[in-house]
Amino acid sequence: MQSAEIELKFPVHDLARLQASLPSLGFLLDTPRTFEQNTLYDTTDRTLRAARQILRIRRYGDLWTVTHKRPSDPSEQEEPTRYKVRIESETQIEDGPALAAIFHQMGYEPVFRYEKYRTQWLLATPIIDGPLFTNPVHPSEPFSVNPTLHLVLDETPIGDYAELEGPPAWIDDTLAKLEVDPATCLTKSYGSLFLDWKQRTGSLAEHLTFDLIPAPLLQPVLP
Repeated sequence: MQSAEIELKFPVHDLARLQASLPSLGFLLDTPRTFEQNTLYDTTDRTLRAARQILRIRRYGDLWTVTHKRPSDPSEQEEPTRYKVRIESETQIEDGPALAAIFHQMGYEPVFRYEKYRTQWLLATPIIDGPLFTNPVHPSEPFSVNPTLHLVLDETPIGDYAELEGPPAWIDDTLAKLEVDPATCLTKSYGSLFLDWKQRTGSLAEHLTFDLIPAPLLQPVLP
């Protein structure tokens, strides 16, 4: 599946407080806190990085996915934006290691690993299409989940972050409801945040993983 991904990150300093506020804003818990492993692949001369593209295999619990992301073309973006806009192609796979072996044969090797614990929340939206409860083809539930509007909470080795993904107007409205200062929002990838953290701390870690980054060093990366 290919789609335009529009998102913003922001650092979270009180994870429990943020999560407690989400149900009152209409969010439903989609997946509870789950360990996630990500591996980025590239050629030896980093052709994908030079083109600002990523090729990723992700394991989220027992679910494997492969993802390719690229910048949106100027013709696909109406005007400059402060949001992160990428064209994303993603699909589930049965065997991540088997796909990694295929990548190896094609000249793509693992270049960066990053880990986090992710909790996913989806926004509940009212059903307003057609007369309520009179048409048997419509579901009888009072609400449905819109998969394009979601908030994820990421606990990473360098701090906690939230990501909002959806239309820009909805992102801005949700930031206001969460009382998040837009000036604190980020469009950087976790790879870029990791490099910023390394420069600031002097860490020699090469990957954003819990085994390589001691717990006492945990701290959010500020914009």
